[in-house]
Amino acid sequence: MRVVVTGGSGRLGRSLVTGLADAGHELISVDRAPVAELDRDGVRQLSLDLTDADATASALAETSADALIHLAAIAVPFSAPEDVIIRTNAALAQSVLGGAVGAGIRRVVAASSPTVFGYGAPRDWRPERLPLDETSPTLPWNAYALSKLLIEQTAAMLQRQTGDDVRFAAFRPCYVIAPEEWAGAPTQQGHTVQQRLDDPALSAPALFNYVDARDVAAFADTLLGALDDIPNGEVFMVGADDALAREPLSELLPRFHPGAADAASALTGTSPAFSSAKAARLLGWRPTRSWRTELAAVAL
Repeated sequence: MRVVVTGGSGRLGRSLVTGLADAGHELISVDRAPVAELDRDGVRQLSLDLTDADATASALAETSADALIHLAAIAVPFSAPEDVIIRTNAALAQSVLGGAVGAGIRRVVAASSPTVFGYGAPRDWRPERLPLDETSPTLPWNAYALSKLLIEQTAAMLQRQTGDDVRFAAFRPCYVIAPEEWAGAPTQQGHTVQQRLDDPALSAPALFNYVDARDVAAFADTLLGALDDIPNGEVFMVGADDALAREPLSELLPRFHPGAADAASALTGTSPAFSSAKAARLLGWRPTRSWRTELAAVAL
């Protein structure tokens, strides 16, 4: 397929664009600025302010793309004022997803976030059950989480307008770890993977979730191939099969999230707080990497 990826210059974007290109797709990465890492065969980079709806609609129409994956967003909670985050991410959702529909792109995928579940809320978060999955209630408590839920709802709105003429899906990737971060590069929050393992307080705000960026790329490839065959508008969790922790979450979560103590008792062994079972069931996708294998490979 010819696939447009917005936010292709970002941490997840670079791995996703590279992985899809390696899988044989023709990629068009759209971001504010190109990156040298994507200067390769099978990838074209396009510089664009995606909040400009008219320019975005025109650029997307010119791509004649088969599919679009929307990653572009302010990607870290509280990294900008709350009004800026909600305004920017909402504008990007309408500009990009609406522009894709107007351009006749038939497969449209939007990246959301597990933060829509509302964990870490300052007024005592109490999950009904763990692990969290696509049926868990969405309870965003900050502008970033709300903007991610709004992205999902923008796709749902457009689906109601287009029916099955356009195939939509959304996915919620866990805390993304790029390949270079296994070797010690800082992760999204500025800590190394090793530091997040050594000090559980660093991973506790995200419930110790994570996923390798290359596994997300493999998920995206699988999803694109299946969009015509699965129910329209599905939402998927995408995470590793274990937690980014050396201790069981049944012991760790009550320490940092007392309101989750009862639900955490179900998380035995290395079980994560988020389940990707739906992706396995509908798509046949499973993550192939964990911190145990990737850190061991770096040590060799």
